[in-house]
Amino acid sequence: MTILNTKPGGQGTLSSPTPAGSAVIEVDERNFQQEVVERSSTVPVIIDFWAPWCGPCRTLGPILEKLVNEAKGAWVLAKVNVDNNQRLAQAFGVQGIPAVKAVFDGKLINEFTGAIPESQVRAWLKKFVPASPEQAAADLVSLEASDPQDAEQQYRQLLAKDPTQHDARLGLGRLLIAAQNPEGVELLRMVAPGTSSYSQAQAWIGLAEYMATANEEGAFDLLAQIDANPANLEARYQLAAHYVKGRTYAQATEQLLEIIARSRAFREDAARKVLVALFNALGDQNPLVPAGRKRLANLLF
Repeated sequence: MTILNTKPGGQGTLSSPTPAGSAVIEVDERNFQQEVVERSSTVPVIIDFWAPWCGPCRTLGPILEKLVNEAKGAWVLAKVNVDNNQRLAQAFGVQGIPAVKAVFDGKLINEFTGAIPESQVRAWLKKFVPASPEQAAADLVSLEASDPQDAEQQYRQLLAKDPTQHDARLGLGRLLIAAQNPEGVELLRMVAPGTSSYSQAQAWIGLAEYMATANEEGAFDLLAQIDANPANLEARYQLAAHYVKGRTYAQATEQLLEIIARSRAFREDAARKVLVALFNALGDQNPLVPAGRKRLANLLF
């Protein structure tokens, strides 16, 4: 379906000009040509046909608005109130609402009707909306464990396109630290203060320094020492470093919590500092972290 120039008709109300860069636009017949047809030459425009009395519209609308704000300009949301713009609804063949239409380069490229869950809306958008650099970096997090080499290559590609992409720099630095590559620390030191990735980058730098202090004894030797003497806190501290190197963070957490439970003063509170750095590095979205923080608080207070 190619959308031709839409001339003002008898229906519709005059909308105020939309500020430049707005992610959500109120559209009627009078501004449709400019806000949808012309704008769609540069980015996809998603039209949400809705009405104030429509319950499912009140469910879907906030989802669309949340996702368009996350997209940071990758697409635009055009809201069309069908009560006031019946001719537009008829032109698009709207028979039920909410009705969502995707327009790019003046053409209807995809659509769905009805309120669907956020996960399904995200999957629908991925069919034709390029991921933002931030989202592309976020999508690579799960790939780090399953295919770190592929994740590294994709992180480097993101940075080649945009050297200021701090989420990609954080991901690549994190990967390289896990591989004990000194380039990882160098990359993380380049993450700018004030960015959303800065605190995690600093935490990973601290973990890199901790892993570098691990002695040459293997995990099995250290476990044997702990079995022989559970109060051997140095062996536990070294074992936790090995676990962090191996990305077995749950086991590292257990050893560090045990040290804190036995002696907060060990190495001048080193176990607590490492554990806080580990939690900050992993981020609260990691299921290990909220439970670990609670257990740490119970030991300290």
